[in-house]
Amino acid sequence: MNRRLIIPALAVAVVSGTAAQFQSNPTADAFVTTGPTQNLRDSNYGATGALGISAPGSANGEFQTLLRFDLSGAKALFDTQFGPGLWAIESMSLQLTASPANNPLFNPNAPGAFNIHWLQNDGWVEGPGTTGVPSSSGITFNGLQSAFLTPGSDQDLGSFSYGGASTGSSAYSLSLGAGLAQDALTGDITSLWLSAGDGTSYLFNSRSFSIAGSRPLLTVVAVPEPRVWGMALVGTVVILWSRWRARL
Repeated sequence: MNRRLIIPALAVAVVSGTAAQFQSNPTADAFVTTGPTQNLRDSNYGATGALGISAPGSANGEFQTLLRFDLSGAKALFDTQFGPGLWAIESMSLQLTASPANNPLFNPNAPGAFNIHWLQNDGWVEGPGTTGVPSSSGITFNGLQSAFLTPGSDQDLGSFSYGGASTGSSAYSLSLGAGLAQDALTGDITSLWLSAGDGTSYLFNSRSFSIAGSRPLLTVVAVPEPRVWGMALVGTVVILWSRWRARL
């Protein structure tokens, strides 16, 4: 799980019909843990090839994960396709690729529910720690709880089911909370915080994983504002009617 082959974050634009799609890997990610020993609460694991979420009370401690994405490319694409301010976000989803828990630091994979949240505070630092060489520099479990979670401002994006698999990719459709949608509309940075419940333990590949196609992937789909296409339709009808009249 310590493979670290850094390749620039993927950013892909696909335009089809009246919708446009933007996809991107994280620009930063990290997992944090309480660990089986107290000192791991202040350890950083930002450079590891895997990310994990495990419920409180798990044998190897609770795990939580942070992901940060740059949505400036999404805004640029949608502005070009539809015109500045003339589009709306239709959907957003997060794809994760499961991984086996081969490192003794992690809890064994176990099915259950997990939650994805939008974080108001994007200022956390990924950090250089690995499972073999944890670091005190960068985001830690204690640091996340004390400085970066903002009750009342952070927003729930959905509760999801994990079946316990250690391979394969799954996409999770995110609720369009005001904070997440606004980040996409303005082309801002957005941070996601993942936490587990119901005895869940879910391990998945990070942005540092050696295979690019198995890294976390955020997909944003935008559509034109209805009024724009309504005006376009009226204009098309007028033009066709004028041409028909001219032939009489």
